[in-house]
This record gives sequence, C-alpha cells and structure tokens, in this order.
Amino acid sequence: MKLLYLIPARGGSKGIPRKNIKELSGKPLIAYSIDVARQLTDDCNICISTDDDEIMQVVTSYGLTVPFKRPDFLATDSVGTYEVILHAIDFYENLGVNYDAVVLLQPTSPLRTAQQVMEAIELYDKSVDAVVSVCESPQNPYYNLFEENRDGYLHISKGNGTFRRRQDTPSVWMFNGAIYVFNVESLRKGYFDSFKKIRKYVMPLDMSVDLDTLTDWIYLEAVMNKRK
Repeated sequence: MKLLYLIPARGGSKGIPRKNIKELSGKPLIAYSIDVARQLTDDCNICISTDDDEIMQVVTSYGLTVPFKRPDFLATDSVGTYEVILHAIDFYENLGVNYDAVVLLQPTSPLRTAQQVMEAIELYDKSVDAVVSVCESPQNPYYNLFEENRDGYLHISKGNGTFRRRQDTPSVWMFNGAIYVFNVESLRKGYFDSFKKIRKYVMPLDMSVDLDTLTDWIYLEAVMNKRK
C-alpha cells in the first residue's frame, strides 16, 4: 500500500499568527509533524502543501524538499482541506505517482506520535473510507448537552434524559484533528461528509491537543517545557 503523508500549512492564521513556523518548545511547529512522518516513510512520500514562501524556506532548511507552491485559489480562508488534498493527489498523479491513501498530519497536533500514526494506519484497509483519530468527548449529548426548543426551554440533546451518571451513558467520540487516513478512491467520489465507513483510532484526551488559540499555545508550551 502506497501512502502519501500530507502536511498542510497555509500562511494565513488568525488565531495564532504564523503558527505553522512559530517556535514551540525549541522548534517550528511544523517540524513536529515532519519528524513524525520521517519516522514512517522516506522524504519523497512527504508533501508539505503551502502557499507561503517563508514556510517553504523553513521546511527546506529542515532538509525537506517542498514539491510545489500551493496556487492562490487554494490559499483563501474559504478553501477547505478537501480541495488541498485533491490538489496534492493530482500533482503526484500527473508525475505518474499513484497513492492508495493519504495520511493527513495537521501541524496543529504536535503531541501525536509516530507510533500512534502507525497504529491508525494498521486499522486502515481499502474497504473503508477513512480512519480518523478521536478522543472520548468530555461532553455527552445524553447527559450534559442541551438544545433549545421552540418555547425557549432546554431539553437534552439526545435520548430521554434518564441518565443520572455520565459513566452510564453511551460513549461519544470527538475528532481530535491529529490523524486522518483517507482512501483516495473515496476522496475521488465525494467530500468527507459522504463517507459512510469511518473507523476510529482512539487517543487519550491529554494528547488530543489541537492548537487554535494563543491560550492553547501558551498552555501547551508550558507543559512541554516542564517535561524537558
């Protein structure tokens, strides 16, 4: 099975400016994902998709070739990950390189390990649309999530509200953004929301950090520095 390890890194970032190359505990954020990918494959199967010259320079200085610069139409706030993945697949297919699956490693999940990525890949086969990393959600629609009815009153989001303890409720899972293994054939057929066969790879909540705000960054950096 031939795998493309794709690391998307757009230059624009509102929550944490320049976050993909901002130093986190001693090295650029994107380097954490590159290091993980390098433990699992050769550099020729690692693709950094970016629209930003400075990100390209940082990645190149890290010893990794950036295969292309993302076109402007894929660099706006309105463009999703789906289009970026298809662009990368098309790029390699035009070179005669065909991948069976794409392992998406977002830079914003620096705690994810190569071992975890490998375990997620082991759950994948061509019969599924994707394997996605998750963690058990601390919020549960059977217990402590509510919706507002037409009269303005809250009611339990799912079920009939009879659960008295959270540990008695069905488990619910939250995508944590760390690992995605996508079937290329499924991607060609449609967007992620059309996928019917998704397997979960469970990660601990404390490793399911997805950096989105400056508060996230400050907290994680303090934790990482303390572990040194």
